[in-house]
Amino acid sequence: MSLRGQPVEKEATLPDGERVLIRIALASDGYVPRREVHTVTLELVADERVQATVNTVLDAAQVKEARHLAAEVAKRLESGELEPTASAIEALADSIL
Repeated sequence: MSLRGQPVEKEATLPDGERVLIRIALASDGYVPRREVHTVTLELVADERVQATVNTVLDAAQVKEARHLAAEVAKRLESGELEPTASAIEALADSIL
């Protein structure tokens, strides 16, 4: 199992009640065949619109780490410690928890 075939997704409810989907998956690039894509991204999606996207240090085989990252982002978003922005989630995406 890898992120290549199955993204990691987790929902979080922000302090204001807004629901956000945390999605960790291979980057989408219409110009590069999927088998050649190696970049894993962390996205925040609200109301079917991407609110933030950052690259991570993960590779496609690191599913366990992706799940842990999604859980940590959800916990911090729900507590209000993180804002649902790229600049706020970037530091977490740059580390393997």
